[in-house]
Amino acid sequence: MAETLLFNALREATDEEMSRDPAVFVLGEDVGHYGGSYKVTKGLYDKYGELRVLDTPIAENSFTGMAVGAAMTGLRPIIEGMNMGFLLLAFNQIANNAGMLRYTSGGNFKIPMVIRGPGGVGRQLGAEHSQRLEAYFHAVPGLKIVACSTPYNAKGLLKAAIRDDNPVLFFEHVLLYNLKENLPSEDYVVPLDKAEIVRSGKDVTIVTYSRMRHHVTKAVETLEKQGFDPEVIDLISLKPFDMETIGESIRKTHRVIIVEECMRTGGIAAELIASINDSLFDELDAPVLRLSSQDIPTPYNGKLENLTIVQPEQIIEAVGKMMTLQV
Repeated sequence: MAETLLFNALREATDEEMSRDPAVFVLGEDVGHYGGSYKVTKGLYDKYGELRVLDTPIAENSFTGMAVGAAMTGLRPIIEGMNMGFLLLAFNQIANNAGMLRYTSGGNFKIPMVIRGPGGVGRQLGAEHSQRLEAYFHAVPGLKIVACSTPYNAKGLLKAAIRDDNPVLFFEHVLLYNLKENLPSEDYVVPLDKAEIVRSGKDVTIVTYSRMRHHVTKAVETLEKQGFDPEVIDLISLKPFDMETIGESIRKTHRVIIVEECMRTGGIAAELIASINDSLFDELDAPVLRLSSQDIPTPYNGKLENLTIVQPEQIIEAVGKMMTLQV
């Protein structure tokens, strides 16, 4: 076991998979000489050279389209978005090409590619650099979507995503790169379609993902002192949802709170609530409650920025209110 920062866990995963499979390569803005905007590709250019670590022009639509073509020929590209918000410039290539080509070609082409990079609300990065794109792409057929939250699952998920034969959107949070955790020395992968039970409990199921996992964990410290016993689930897989794990929890607690950094309107929680109501409605003792970000562009002002996203105090209050509801 070795203590590793999250950004180094991602770098290790990339390095190990590039060593294991010569078809794997990295492309993006400043991924080569500079080592990536958050140093996830640091040292890889010197080790693998310019044909496997490609510095691209500032043209997301162009290099994403090139990666799709490379994947069609049998290569396994890893696209690093300098900021995930910029990938809106490549929406057509991701949705109409990466997501659809395996289907529209009648299965003649596979698209084994990973699109990864930093996103989420940072600290005063402004509206355009505080995007949460998971809901934008959630409706696109053919994509798998995951969000890492710890160094352990970041490394295991990225390795699994690189090995997968489908396009995977891999969301990292800009404020989690310096998280530390002891990682196994042996090779491991984390399933792309499984949620993680962070804490077992019996009172209420709190479903979350990405940075909000850590806000929930902080809130649970207070909730335990107040006598509550919440179960915490990290979705990890945003598409598809692991409804088996979620369902088992709901059948035990009969109450659900969803905590997300995504926007409330059309967000991940909105789709998850629909899925829960479709298949687990009779198990609920109270309506599903969602805590989401405000439906506004993220302010640059730090205090206003904090007001737009869910804070631990709001989670504590929501659990208290839900537990007082009469069955």
